[in-house]
Amino acid sequence: MRRVYGSFDLVAVHHARNVLASEGIGAVVRNEILSSAAGELPPADCQIELWVLSDADAPRAEALLRFESDVPEGSVAPWRCDRCGEESEAQFTQCWQCGLVRQP
Repeated sequence: MRRVYGSFDLVAVHHARNVLASEGIGAVVRNEILSSAAGELPPADCQIELWVLSDADAPRAEALLRFESDVPEGSVAPWRCDRCGEESEAQFTQCWQCGLVRQP
């Protein structure tokens, strides 16, 4: 197992796990409850973490999560689906018309 993501935001970590799950990458969330001990323990030790089950999936998982966060907030540059040609706004990572996931 290898750590691929960490945050103090529980929702962000679970979203990242769901992104990986949608791509067939198994992952687990660690320190979910430990985060409430921040202050009693050093905050860096209490960060909620996402670990992939297979080390071989780690580079792909990191690339997917990096891509997920690369869309600048307020960006207005649309993208065109490679499969059906439908145009989507920048914040969407999946084509609404055919379901194709935009590749990094």
